[in-house]
Amino acid sequence: MEYLNITETAEKWGISPRRLQTLCANGKVKGATRFGKAWMIPKTAQKPIDGRTKASKNNIDSLLEKNMPMPRKTPFLHMTDLYSVAGNAEKSISALEGNPEAQILLGAEIAYSKGNIEKVYDSAYYLLHKHSGFYAVISAGMLLGLCAIWRGDLNMWRQAKIHIAEAPAKSEADRDIMAFSITAIDSILYDVSSFPEWFKLGRFEPLHKDALPAAKVFYAKYLYAVGYGLATKQFELQGVQGLSLLTIIPNTIEPMISQAVADNSIIAEIYLRMTCAAIYHTGGNREQAIYHIDRALALALPDQLFGILAEYGRTLDSLLEQRISRVDADAWHKVRDLYNIYMAGWTKLSGSVRGKNLATTLSPKEREVAKLAAFGFKNSQIAESLNMSISAVKQAVTNISNKTGMSREDFAAIL
Repeated sequence: MEYLNITETAEKWGISPRRLQTLCANGKVKGATRFGKAWMIPKTAQKPIDGRTKASKNNIDSLLEKNMPMPRKTPFLHMTDLYSVAGNAEKSISALEGNPEAQILLGAEIAYSKGNIEKVYDSAYYLLHKHSGFYAVISAGMLLGLCAIWRGDLNMWRQAKIHIAEAPAKSEADRDIMAFSITAIDSILYDVSSFPEWFKLGRFEPLHKDALPAAKVFYAKYLYAVGYGLATKQFELQGVQGLSLLTIIPNTIEPMISQAVADNSIIAEIYLRMTCAAIYHTGGNREQAIYHIDRALALALPDQLFGILAEYGRTLDSLLEQRISRVDADAWHKVRDLYNIYMAGWTKLSGSVRGKNLATTLSPKEREVAKLAAFGFKNSQIAESLNMSISAVKQAVTNISNKTGMSREDFAAIL
């Protein structure tokens, strides 16, 4: 077989050598082979269609019309083994080139994990308006709901649920995944009331096995929301008080983490570890919280999955900053910027949905104090837990009350 070098092929195809090198590195040029630092391209190789051009988009549109089946039966492609190696996110997306619907979905889900909300929004609407298949519509609706959280947009939030409810379901199993998807985005706002009873019991039989990694992620979030609600006395469960439930929830999540590792599900493992860390942190077990944060960072940082990390800034407080900064200070600045956007949108939307005014002006330390006060901790206990003086705790409580207009007994309502 005859080969051409980068310069010769670039001139033949009318593109820049740098663009061609990128195409080769991403596996877009069939038969391209790397020798040392140089790429050699078969003389007979065809120029890839430029995904940025109108012709390419028309080609994708025509392929989408074929309603190609998803490679996995789940709306959460990013939580499957399609993305199984940290640092290989873009390669995982490129590997789906033969299935454009799945490629767009996985690309959008990875974009969300990185905090690129504009791409998520555009991809979701593109799929929704192209009459995509069932799983693509469900996932696009989910993505739109997640965008609504970042933007604090109540109308978008409601519309996202409508899109999910209108997905072309053909069976009872399809309707089960629809119900699960709608309540999954509710859980991010700590609303767990609409989860199906089978889900609350941890029975995932109605879901296809491909959806199990995602089911475990949202079940962990469900358990955390329930434990948090009980600890802050937002609702009651006979025989359960304070932090007692939160302290044992990790016993359920830890095996889920081990299974995510066995399933080669990078995103599911990150979410489970971060949720477990948040629960340990809330319960005062700093050592175990750090253990899971550090392992989640080892998976998230290679692909710059800063969007996922930003979601946990609210529950991990200053501990998240400490752990990221010690590894990569620049990464923390990016996570912090995304967290500020996420927190503003989450607070606005959550307040609208729940009919409450949530606090947006508390410092990280004040939020930690407010959380422990909401759990019923005394000032001396808060001081010991947060390594503060009792006088500093008293001043923080006063500041919180002044900023929110709430008494100590009502702090749970502003968090």
